[in-house]
Amino acid sequence: MQAILAVTLPFFALVLLGYLAAQREVLPEDAIPGLNVYVLFFALPCMLFRFGSSQPFARLIDLRLLAIYAVCALAMVAVTIALTWQRGARPGVDLKNAAFGALVAAFPNSGFMGVPLLVALLGDAAAGPVIGALLADLIMTSTLCLALAQASTHRAGADGGRGVFAAALLSLRGAATNPLPWAIVIGALFAAFDRELPGPIAQIVRMLGDSATPVALFTIGSVLSRAGRHAHSRTPPGRYLPVALLKLVLHPALVFGLGTAAIALGAPVPRFGLMVLTLVAALPSASNVSVLAERYGADNGRVTRIIMVSTVLAFASFSALAWVFGVGRAGV
Repeated sequence: MQAILAVTLPFFALVLLGYLAAQREVLPEDAIPGLNVYVLFFALPCMLFRFGSSQPFARLIDLRLLAIYAVCALAMVAVTIALTWQRGARPGVDLKNAAFGALVAAFPNSGFMGVPLLVALLGDAAAGPVIGALLADLIMTSTLCLALAQASTHRAGADGGRGVFAAALLSLRGAATNPLPWAIVIGALFAAFDRELPGPIAQIVRMLGDSATPVALFTIGSVLSRAGRHAHSRTPPGRYLPVALLKLVLHPALVFGLGTAAIALGAPVPRFGLMVLTLVAALPSASNVSVLAERYGADNGRVTRIIMVSTVLAFASFSALAWVFGVGRAGV
């Protein structure tokens, strides 16, 4: 456990530092969007490009692991919506907010936190499964949940079917403009054709990629602080705590259970990759969902509290799960 905490404690401490810096206004609020842009469009794409270009394509995109993760993500979306969507006129969680709750329940913080944390714990071989999970969430999970959230505004109209289709197209367009999948794809192409960047450009990419981990973790904390400050509503614990627990308990349990069942049935699922995917699912919710909730007019107070609670609790739950898997012991 000491070896695990030696890695996880600094990661979560940087998140806390970012939160406190924004909360105490040491970091000005108008600087937070700039930090987010730097991580999303510069540092993190360079880090993902480096991992993508250094991994064999078969390790980067393992279709067996991808299928397990995708099925579990869809199950998480379905279960969360079924448990939280309250139909009828009484105040409650409508479809839009149920969809955003499902997004934070199914989408772990695999980009800003997962890639650097799991590589630090397990080595470069962990990058492939994490990147595959990140692609599935960026393209499938987020598109599905955002389409459901936007389609809820068209349900009452005669063009409900076209509204759902338009919402899905809009969500896919948003995924297509995200730089992270493109960084992974370009890196994979460089690896497939055995190409390398010219020396000076490679050095720039390396420097930006090296800055991704500390800045991304600091940004997570500052974004959560800002989102909490601008939350539109006070949310009772019964509306956010169960979703945070679904994220941290049910999600990894589903991934590990389905993967173990597939192995028992004779499927050639790599055990190391399954362990990595389970740890990915045990990560806290993606922090950028609070920004999306605010943009789409959802209850960002509820979404922010789910992310905050999952981030605080994940320090203990993620570290404990890594210990159960034997991370840090000989051979792992």
